[in-house]
Amino acid sequence: MHLLAFLLLVASLLFAVGFGSAAALQIWQGRSTLLHWIEKAQMMITTLITVSSFILLWALVNFDFSNYYVSSYTSLDLPLFYRVTAFWAGQAGSLLFWAWSVALCGIIFLYTNAYRALSDGTKMWFWMLFLTFIGFFLFLLTSWSNPFALISPVPADGNGLNPLLQNPGMIFHPPLLFLGYGGFTIPSCLALAQALNRSQHEEGSWTDASRNMILFAWLALTAGIILGCWWSYMELGWGGYWAWDPVENASLIPWLVGTAFLHTSVIESRRGKLHRTNTFLVALTTISAVFATYLVRSGVVESLHAFGDGGVGTPLLIFIIFFTVLSLFAAATSKNPKAKPMAELFSREGMLLVAAWFLIALGVIILIATMWPVFSKFFTNNPQGLEQDFYNKVCMPLAAIISVLMMICPWIKWNGGVKSGIMLGTVTGVFIATGVGMYLAGYQIPVSILAVGSAAACIAGIVLMFTTDSSVRKSNRAIGAYGVHIGVALIVIGIAFSGPYKKEIQTQLPRGGEATLEGYTFKYNELYEGEATEYIFLQAEIDVFEDGKHLGTLEPQRRIYKKFGNNRTFAEVSIIPSLGEELYSSLLGADTKGNITVTLSIEPMVNWFWIGGTLMCLFPFIGFTRFRKSKKETDAA
Repeated sequence: MHLLAFLLLVASLLFAVGFGSAAALQIWQGRSTLLHWIEKAQMMITTLITVSSFILLWALVNFDFSNYYVSSYTSLDLPLFYRVTAFWAGQAGSLLFWAWSVALCGIIFLYTNAYRALSDGTKMWFWMLFLTFIGFFLFLLTSWSNPFALISPVPADGNGLNPLLQNPGMIFHPPLLFLGYGGFTIPSCLALAQALNRSQHEEGSWTDASRNMILFAWLALTAGIILGCWWSYMELGWGGYWAWDPVENASLIPWLVGTAFLHTSVIESRRGKLHRTNTFLVALTTISAVFATYLVRSGVVESLHAFGDGGVGTPLLIFIIFFTVLSLFAAATSKNPKAKPMAELFSREGMLLVAAWFLIALGVIILIATMWPVFSKFFTNNPQGLEQDFYNKVCMPLAAIISVLMMICPWIKWNGGVKSGIMLGTVTGVFIATGVGMYLAGYQIPVSILAVGSAAACIAGIVLMFTTDSSVRKSNRAIGAYGVHIGVALIVIGIAFSGPYKKEIQTQLPRGGEATLEGYTFKYNELYEGEATEYIFLQAEIDVFEDGKHLGTLEPQRRIYKKFGNNRTFAEVSIIPSLGEELYSSLLGADTKGNITVTLSIEPMVNWFWIGGTLMCLFPFIGFTRFRKSKKETDAA
């Protein structure tokens, strides 16, 4: 069975290489007679990868420990749900899921009206690039990261799944990231195909043809990052949702580039400008996604989430360089004869472009900082990574400026000037009033004031816009876009409070002992021992009071999983949720007398981060639209 699955991957690779080469030959000959067969080949590749994937799933579900991957990431006591999600727990399985996601997105795009509206020449270029991309991942799977390698003798039980991965956040976080990466492959290959075929002015912009796939990829990537933050907050036990870990940063970079592209693509769709910029930015989104894969699997930097060097680092780096050079060439040589010059800086076009470049700047800064241990090797014998404080000091002001642009941009005309002085004045008034209110309430950090004030003004401005402008209410695209902006504003508010104004103590408490933090009293009552199927645990019972009023009980646990021995313990946090100040606890340990060491923290406004993230993931669905050919294309047809 496993040999069959591996041979199916080899067959998929041969199909990708063979028909990708056929597409290249047809392009060189100026023909497209094999297009139908190339499309059939994509269907076959997807079918073969799907069958291979289901064989791995079958092995995971049925405890087939003859498979090295299954024995490495499952065990007899692992629940069915987690055995399925072990598919993407390791390097080989996650690469297979990467390739499967790309293949499925290719099939979906193949059957859209937008694909059918493309010229045969653009289709040929698209399939050559797409099959090259998927062929590369199949090459990795059949050479260095085979998920169907066998082990002998067959163990009676597997190693089990890392307890940190046994959480709903991590169940959905990786596959959503991979679906986002795979989804962006479609517009990236299409943009390069149209640029290399020189056909945009004849068949309409690729940004319109791939719009729904772009939205899907962006919301999947967004949802993956938000769920990763939630997993970090709930599972790691350190009371935070973002640690500027290298692998966390690696997933954020393609999101920043993709978000920058979304803003510049609006200028192209609405104004017919920035064609070459958009071509490169969407390609750069996919390049940065592959870079994230490289960072996790190359061992180039240390990270909690990294798999280490499995031999795929060098091929991934070569592919990144190749795809970057190709993208630069395609964007530089592509010309749109109908392109118009950009409007002045103080215009809707100018503001969108400035916002995009701030997002790119954030991505570049995070990239350099993440790779600093590598760069610093050139001038020091003791290379070190940069601390969280660096990221916060450099990135937070840029993020606050982006929030200010969100507040201003809707009230600027496309060609320059203010749409409504009264509305802009009202929004500015909300900004000032919010800032003053924060300062008087004791929240006096300038960056936080700027961020919260602009975010509140952004929300107020969007509400005013929908109240006063019926045309905005009738546009699904506008509802989707501004709904996402509300979600971003709520996230800005959540970060601006929960980051700098978080309060935390680490203390040791005897039974009946108390600790105080910012007006809250934490009383430690009892310590319980218990056992579940996979682990044993200690659970503390801590009552929380404010001004004598009982708010609830915290019950943090410390677990020892049977598969991982007594040397490794894992935290299970406990919270008392609130839209204001959330109370958070993590049990660090206990002695033989029942004294506990515990971390207690106050997380102000943290739940607005999750609320905003949820809105960011839901509103893009409203923006999905049916593809329609332009009048010129219909007439030509």
